[in-house]
Amino acid sequence: MVDYTEGAGIEYHIHTNADMVGEYVILPGDPGRCEKIASYFTDAKMVASNREFTTYTGMLEGTKVSVTSTGIGGPSAAIAMEELVHCGAKNFIRVGTCGGMQTNVLGGDIIIASGAVRMEGTSKEYAPIEFPAVADFKITKALVDAAEAKEFPYHVGVVECKDSFYGQHEPDKKPVFYELENKWKAWMRCGVLGSEMESAALFTVASTLKVHCGTVLLTVANQERAKLGLPNPQVHDTGKAIETAVEAIKIMIRETH
Repeated sequence: MVDYTEGAGIEYHIHTNADMVGEYVILPGDPGRCEKIASYFTDAKMVASNREFTTYTGMLEGTKVSVTSTGIGGPSAAIAMEELVHCGAKNFIRVGTCGGMQTNVLGGDIIIASGAVRMEGTSKEYAPIEFPAVADFKITKALVDAAEAKEFPYHVGVVECKDSFYGQHEPDKKPVFYELENKWKAWMRCGVLGSEMESAALFTVASTLKVHCGTVLLTVANQERAKLGLPNPQVHDTGKAIETAVEAIKIMIRETH
């Protein structure tokens, strides 16, 4: 029986050790996406699964790489990153979904986050609110190069991160509707591209741990386009975001060797 107690050599939540994890890790939220992402690796195998955390490890360009799901939101994403860093991981790419906010962002478009609005709680337990949640430049550039090489429609810019999914989608039903609605309008005026739940925490945690993190997101739909009566395609296939992340890792590995 495997011992998961503290100090036993296996990470308490994600159930991995250094032998199971590569230096490059893709971080989807949904455990159900891990197998699909791992299908792009060579010789991929599931190495651990516990709670919302499922990990597969394989090879890309002759280098060991992994995918670990983080669940929904900043707290579990921070746990996954902390424990993966314990295992030797150094480069992370969040792959997920978001809702578009600017009217030029359509369902099916890719958003590559250059930074994130810290409207969530996890990052505040790592750094003062004045500290920016910024993506790693090298990873962001690799994601842009990958999206361009694959000719995927993409946008680069800031995303907004919150803790309440329904605070975004049903703000009028919340007692603090005035704050949610006013801040949403402010983010839109600031040019924020989309709304999601993990990047602010991941970028901040990565900064404090001295590791590297980027984000690529599929835009599922755009509620602002719907409000204006504009066409609002809904796309749920995360394939483009996954392919962009995988290609970005290949680019970085080639540049390293």
